[in-house]
Amino acid sequence: MFDGLHDIDWSAMHHAYGTAEEVPGLLAALRSADAGTRQAALLDFYNRVHHQGDVYPCTTASLPFLFALAGDPGAPDRAAVVELLVSIGTSALAYGRHYEAGDGAGGYPGAAKEMREHADDFVEFASDDDPQVRWAAIPGLGLFLEDRDRALAVLRERLSAAADDGERLLVVTAAATLALRLPASSPEVTAWLGTLAAAADEHPVTRLAAMIQRARCAPDQIGDDLVTTVIGQLRRLAYHPAPRAVPEPPTPQSAEGMPPQVVAAFAELDRSQRVSTPTTELLRTFHEVLGARVPQRTALLAEHLRSGSPGARLDALRMSGDLMRDWRGDHTSLLRIVAKQLDPADDELAAQAAEILESCHPIASSARHDLAAYVGAQRAEHGSQVWASPQPGLRRSHQTAVQALARLGDERAVPGILAALDSGVDAWRAVQVAGHLPMAAEQLVPRLCDHLRRIDLTQEWTRMSVGSLLSALVTLGNPAAIPLIVDTLGVSVHGAQQQNTSSALNALAAFGPAAEPALELIRPLTADPDPHVRRSAVGALWAVDGDREAVFPLVRELLDESITFLISTAAGVLGQVGPQATAALPRLRELLSHSYEWVQVPCAAAIWEIGGPAEAPPVLDTLLRAWARNPATGNDVVACLGRMGHAAAPALPQLREQLDLPERGGRFASIDNDEKLQRDCRAILARFAEAGAPH
Repeated sequence: MFDGLHDIDWSAMHHAYGTAEEVPGLLAALRSADAGTRQAALLDFYNRVHHQGDVYPCTTASLPFLFALAGDPGAPDRAAVVELLVSIGTSALAYGRHYEAGDGAGGYPGAAKEMREHADDFVEFASDDDPQVRWAAIPGLGLFLEDRDRALAVLRERLSAAADDGERLLVVTAAATLALRLPASSPEVTAWLGTLAAAADEHPVTRLAAMIQRARCAPDQIGDDLVTTVIGQLRRLAYHPAPRAVPEPPTPQSAEGMPPQVVAAFAELDRSQRVSTPTTELLRTFHEVLGARVPQRTALLAEHLRSGSPGARLDALRMSGDLMRDWRGDHTSLLRIVAKQLDPADDELAAQAAEILESCHPIASSARHDLAAYVGAQRAEHGSQVWASPQPGLRRSHQTAVQALARLGDERAVPGILAALDSGVDAWRAVQVAGHLPMAAEQLVPRLCDHLRRIDLTQEWTRMSVGSLLSALVTLGNPAAIPLIVDTLGVSVHGAQQQNTSSALNALAAFGPAAEPALELIRPLTADPDPHVRRSAVGALWAVDGDREAVFPLVRELLDESITFLISTAAGVLGQVGPQATAALPRLRELLSHSYEWVQVPCAAAIWEIGGPAEAPPVLDTLLRAWARNPATGNDVVACLGRMGHAAAPALPQLREQLDLPERGGRFASIDNDEKLQRDCRAILARFAEAGAPH
């Protein structure tokens, strides 16, 4: 099977983490009689030889041996090997055209060529007696066969022989992939899909898949009635057996010194990648095809969320979160339906609903009372310490609901947050949202300070906890926290903990002149060799001391740095200094031609604050060009436009265009930044409208 394996000079090739000398050992381990050895080898192959989908020359050189292994009926885990082959081939086809083909022997183009030459193997694998091998191979029928007539004939045959819903879905999806890859096959494929979709005697899953995959092939032909038709088909599926249950993973705990926040993030990633029903991926595809059609997608999700299957509702909740986080629109009705999933009898559903409401909190005020009722009912039934319940599902659902309620600034979340801080159980979750409860600052600040005081700042993993605690204290704004923050800064400096040092400096800057006792620590840090510390120290010095004579030479020096965030920091401070910083204008004007928008925008804003209306033309031109090139700068650009008053009049068309966009924008395209961006745009337009500016 592996003839010629050792004739290859593997040491001359590389993978993600070094030379490829270990590849023969990995390939041999995939044949091991020991399941653990095989699993470890497969994981290593993905991590190193096919790292994040990459295809290296050594990946391509492995393909003949992987095909030999997949084709051996006696080999173990053949389905996993076929799945690996399809993954490599998918990447090769997607990216091969961006690389020089050369002699076709390595990397993406070589792998794509190898896949096409082994297309017949996928035909054989797709009819294998092992259903797992068939499932793994069917996508290859749409990806690698070059003869479109043969490919479609094989797919028709496989659909007729399909043993279950999953196999039917894979075949129909592969047909759409074929049509998109080979446009000449599209008319025949779409006609076949149309016939399947219309056939009343066809299997309901096949009809649903055909409807959606046909839309994927021809999105411009989507009619107004398609969503209604899909909903009708979903109702027919409701009479089929319930999907498999989704197990609740254990509550994340800190492992091997890793912060609990990181462990929890991995657990949530695992949950988000699960599929509870066979049609989930199909419906996700449909949402991708529908794109900006938010009302239609909302109607589809509303139907999905009324399913009798808890698994289907769980998957629909995740898709609802995706829609609301990525697309603008009126999501009120969908939020109400999501809130109705706060079911005390189903912890998994309730936790997922609460998590979505938390992530969508800028628009989720309509869910406030449902969340409060759910949290209150849990406390009434399970007691005031339900936050620390030994039942993992109950604990997660309660904690997530309390967090969501706190994000909405609802005082009914306070008892749960206090219970978390007092017990110490998963207190980091409470810390993340404590800053949203200013009405409870007198109760929260002493507890937050106590948690910060108990952290061992010498430990490597403390920065996440320290940063969260400092952020909460800053948001609550109680000056009683300042002495502890000063102490935290001193310990962090002594222990050379740069990130904690920066976080403490930023916190002190937020308190402004009230943090004057920290000046002796702040001043020497303005010359710190670490650029992050230096940036934070300069900002803190200005915010706390306000001495223009002391800070101006420091920020002027930062303007000549090559590190872009240092330049941006300097520009921000100079903008706060205002007209007294005119000496910096020549350098700031030079920086308007910098190649990076995150330098251009703060420098343009600083020029406006320093020079005023006389600088409006170049400032406005820079802001609007940077925004067009990098939409993530939108929040900063619009904030500056808001300060420019009537001088911002030429930007009105861009503001209106921004509000007409269907997808979320602003920094990170996050829902909170986008909602603020929209509010700020509307506020500027409203001011001009009141002043009689033409629309």
